[in-house]
Amino acid sequence: MFMKSLLFLILLYTLAVSGDLQQGNEVTLSRHRSLGQKLNAIQSSDKPMETLNDPKIGEPTGIITLQDALALALMHNPELKAFSWEVRASEAGRLQASLLPNPELEVEVEEVGGTGERRGFDGAESTLQLSQLIELKGKRRKRTRLASLEKELAEWDYEAKRLDVLTETAKSFVGVLAAQERLKLAEELFQLSEKVLATVSQRVEAGKDSPVEKTKAEIALASVEIEWEKSGQNLESARKQLAATWAGKSAAFEKVAGKLDVVSAIPTASELADLIAQNPDISRWAVEIEQRRAALELEKAKVAPDLTLNSGVRRFNETDDTALVVGVSIPLPVFNRNQGGILEAKHRLAKAGEERRAAEASVHTALAEAYQALSNAFTEATNLKNKVLDGAQSVFEASKTGYSQGKLDYLNVLDAQRTLFEAKVQYIEALTSYHTAKADVERLIGCSIDSETLWKK
Repeated sequence: MFMKSLLFLILLYTLAVSGDLQQGNEVTLSRHRSLGQKLNAIQSSDKPMETLNDPKIGEPTGIITLQDALALALMHNPELKAFSWEVRASEAGRLQASLLPNPELEVEVEEVGGTGERRGFDGAESTLQLSQLIELKGKRRKRTRLASLEKELAEWDYEAKRLDVLTETAKSFVGVLAAQERLKLAEELFQLSEKVLATVSQRVEAGKDSPVEKTKAEIALASVEIEWEKSGQNLESARKQLAATWAGKSAAFEKVAGKLDVVSAIPTASELADLIAQNPDISRWAVEIEQRRAALELEKAKVAPDLTLNSGVRRFNETDDTALVVGVSIPLPVFNRNQGGILEAKHRLAKAGEERRAAEASVHTALAEAYQALSNAFTEATNLKNKVLDGAQSVFEASKTGYSQGKLDYLNVLDAQRTLFEAKVQYIEALTSYHTAKADVERLIGCSIDSETLWKK
């Protein structure tokens, strides 16, 4: 009899949930990952508890390139690691959402421990019953779809963080490269100032110049030495900032290798605006809105009450008989019809539309600002290289020659030297601004502006 009851329950259960086993189509968007697409990123392990301890990172030594720095950051950046675990957590959440409710086994004994004929277990009635909650209106399917979309959002957030890490690392790398150039320039200026001091000293000893000129040269040399030391300190700070992108404890590498003075023509603002849809901060909102629609559908499905099917056998000790027990439990949605849940989901869906428009406006504004900075830096760097640096170098060389021949005084040499090195410093700053703004623009469009697919010939 018990087996008949169990088979009856299974039949009812199968009929009730057969329409709920099919999962809805998941939203899957292709991801454009041209920034650092050839570099491996962090992959969460299958043993999450092992990551609670600080992992040992092999600090790079020697000379590192931008590719080296980007690879290290993508593999070891702790913030990116956290986002990768969120993706794994959302996968687990989807698994949990797809599971069926557990059946319940109930054992009940009545008519025991009484008096008279009900003494002991002589008149007992024992019931063995199995219960199963049946979710109607496709709640499990809709709940699973909602969890799948939440996983999609976690993947988009990971992609956005990946681009953030790439951008931060690239800008830090540019900072180290520029600091190296500033230190090199300061050292060059110091050596040149020493030579100028030696020339001035010879002329003073020969009686051709006043001792005041030598004092001026010594003061100029001392000022240059201070700038040299300051440049060294700034470089060390920039090195530590770069190492921090891959959670490095120290900057063990010798130096970075790259060409700061390489600039290329930039596309127009309209060409960049056409690519803004690739920004994961924009792309994610298609999934976000779909996710909130799925949440609304789930809330609507909750209006339909779920069934609880019961089936079992009852044993009558007094007559030594057995009977089948079958029941169904249905909540009555009299007061609570999930009115608040449905209204809340509708409001959150409307909010998502406004948030998407706000995100698009924010990215467009940021792109306009970054593009303006990139354009200005490109123009400044190009003009300095083509119109200023060569002229300033020629004037300085001519002033040195004129001073050694007694045709010019020391102030002319000092002024020409200051003009030349100020122009070189300005050129380094313009190049730094160019590469920094370029990294910002590429983050906002989600791909490299040097990509061949960008240009329409």
